[in-house]
Amino acid sequence: MPLSKAEKRDHIHTREIKCFGFKRFDGLWDIEGSIIDTKTYSFDNFSRNWVSSGEPIHHMMIRLTLNDDLIIQAAEASTLASPYSICSTITPAFKNIVGIKIGPGWKRTIRHLLGGICGCTHLRDLLSGPVAVTAYQTIIPTKRDNEHHPKVSTKPALLNTCIAFSENGEIAKKRWPKYYKK
Repeated sequence: MPLSKAEKRDHIHTREIKCFGFKRFDGLWDIEGSIIDTKTYSFDNFSRNWVSSGEPIHHMMIRLTLNDDLIIQAAEASTLASPYSICSTITPAFKNIVGIKIGPGWKRTIRHLLGGICGCTHLRDLLSGPVAVTAYQTIIPTKRDNEHHPKVSTKPALLNTCIAFSENGEIAKKRWPKYYKK
C-alpha cells in the first residue's frame, strides 16, 4: 500500500543512495555504494563559495572487496563533492577496515574505527548500513541454497532479525523447522 497523500509542501533536499553488488572473475566480490545530496536552492558555501541548485553538496563513493565469508579484502572511499575541502582528506582512513567481517558487531566496529574525527559521517553511514546490506544481499544468497537444500546445522543468522524471520513465524517454520518455536 502506498503512503497517504502528502500535505502541500516544498521540495528542499534530495539524498540519493545507490549500491551495487558484483561477482568478480577472481572469485571475490565488489560492493559499491554512492551517496549524493542536492538542494533545490542555491546557497553560499564555506569552501566552495557557491553551490547551485541541483549541484551535489555531497557526492561520495565506497568500494569494498570481500571474500565469500564477508571479510573485507580491500576498501576505498572517494569524495567527489563536499561542503568543506578537508572532507576528502579522510578517505584513506577507510583502508583501516580491511580484515573486518561484515556480521555481528559490524556497526559498532565501524563507529570505533571511523567515528568522530576519524571518519566522515556520510561515508560511515553509507558503509555501515546500505553497503553492508548490499554485500549480504549479494553474497549470501549465492552461497546458500536453503530454499532447495535446507541443511541448517547452526542457528540461522537471519532468525529474529525482522518480522519475516521471527522464530515463531511461518517462514521460520518452513525454512528452519529445527529452530521454529510455536
